[in-house]
Amino acid sequence: MQKLANKTAIVTGAGSGMGKAIAELFAREGARTVLADINLEALEAVAAQIQQAGGKAIAVKVNVTEETDIEKMIATAVERYGTLDILVNNAGIMDNFKTVAEVNDALWDRILAINLTGPFKASRAAIKIMEKQENGGVIINNASVGGLFGTRGGAAYVASKHGLVGLTKNIAATYGRMGKVRCNAIAPGGVNTNITKTITEPSEMGYKALMNVGEGVIGEPEEIAAVALFLASDDSSFVNGDVIKADGGWTAG
Repeated sequence: MQKLANKTAIVTGAGSGMGKAIAELFAREGARTVLADINLEALEAVAAQIQQAGGKAIAVKVNVTEETDIEKMIATAVERYGTLDILVNNAGIMDNFKTVAEVNDALWDRILAINLTGPFKASRAAIKIMEKQENGGVIINNASVGGLFGTRGGAAYVASKHGLVGLTKNIAATYGRMGKVRCNAIAPGGVNTNITKTITEPSEMGYKALMNVGEGVIGEPEEIAAVALFLASDDSSFVNGDVIKADGGWTAG
């Protein structure tokens, strides 16, 4: 039996990497997917692949720093499919491991806008729909081990991901405990995705701090998607406000 049959799921950053893998797995498990990304060409290719495999998918170009785009994304899901059951806040970027003294205002603002403010605004819009539904809804935030430790990214990235973990727990403690919206986070370690290509000029000090704890094993996007499926499905009905590390044991030692 499909785990997400008749569920509507939005996945941001679905044009590549973990978002793509999550969207494809959700569709195979019966979800009606709304794929959101700033790269429309890549997004449409993913949607076409899902459709060709017999799944349901629509592509919506979304810049998660623009509230009008977020509102369009939420409205598209409800207008097309009638419900909004799952929101996966996956879109995110890195910051070249820049330390506090190296981060300029523009980089700080961009990282926070995409990695934290975007998920906040998407969650705010989704909750207004989900809390009115009989079956509520589920929000999954793709954080990072950088949201749990200080050296798995630069200052802005680590701050944004710590903030996302805090947002996750706040939603869970309010809308999950006293409402009908569960919220959990995934904290991936190193994953084989396009995001690593954005590390173009890493800070010497920031990268040295990372090397002091060593590089972890590299996972595949499909491994993170499997965790997301668990959190989106009824299999995790009693899991709320948790942060699941998926890092191959990188932070276990």
